Amino acid sequence: MVDWTDEGIVLAARPHGEGSAVVTLLTRAHGRHAGLVRGAFSGRARGVYQPGNRINAEWRARLSEHLGNYTGELSAGHAAAVLDDPLKLAGLSSACAVADASLPEREPHPRVHDGLAALLDAMVMDGIGDAWIAAYVSWEIGLLADLGYGLDLDACAATGSNDDLAYVSPRSGRAVSLAAGEPYRDKLLPLPRFLVGAGGGDPDDLFAGLALSGFFLERHVFATHGRHPPPSRTRFVERFAQGTTLSGGGRRE
Repeated sequence: MVDWTDEGIVLAARPHGEGSAVVTLLTRAHGRHAGLVRGAFSGRARGVYQPGNRINAEWRARLSEHLGNYTGELSAGHAAAVLDDPLKLAGLSSACAVADASLPEREPHPRVHDGLAALLDAMVMDGIGDAWIAAYVSWEIGLLADLGYGLDLDACAATGSNDDLAYVSPRSGRAVSLAAGEPYRDKLLPLPRFLVGAGGGDPDDLFAGLALSGFFLERHVFATHGRHPPPSRTRFVERFAQGTTLSGGGRRE
């Protein structure tokens, strides 16, 4: 018999048999790890295994390679906290789906876990407005770095200067200054100011951030395995664009 206890964030709960579910957690020490939860959708457990919730989990199996069984106690109910905010609920669903689809199974990524936990905490803060979306973008960029696809946003790829950084090369993932990138601006990705400490993130900036991290996730993480980004991420970006005034023509409803 093998067993362990760990803190985990629920990424997904898929029905399995009569009232049970295969629950995937992002645990701090054991990575993205699945296990069977009996009675996951009944009684006291009904509200525990919702994506975005943080739980104290115990996993047991006869052999380490088996699916095993989870038992757990809720430590933070983020899912219920954002239930009345469609954009935050979409963002929560997106983050959990991206982690579930991109992280290798049973490989620890503590920084990704801690970043997601901090993002979820930010989402439920009062009076934060849309600022949590900047944290969402930063978490996705951190996820890319942890998977070996980090962006270099500290200095211009052409000049080595850190002044007036305005673009990102889609080929190298390196920042480019305004002057150096201007002749090629149509081929470069906008660099959000909040990623280089030059602003808090207006709607255009936040949308550019989602486009930036989404571009590199699709190229390096999903397309290489013949997959598309999770539909919940696409819905999240669309909801943000539809509900926000953007200079490109989006409109808050």
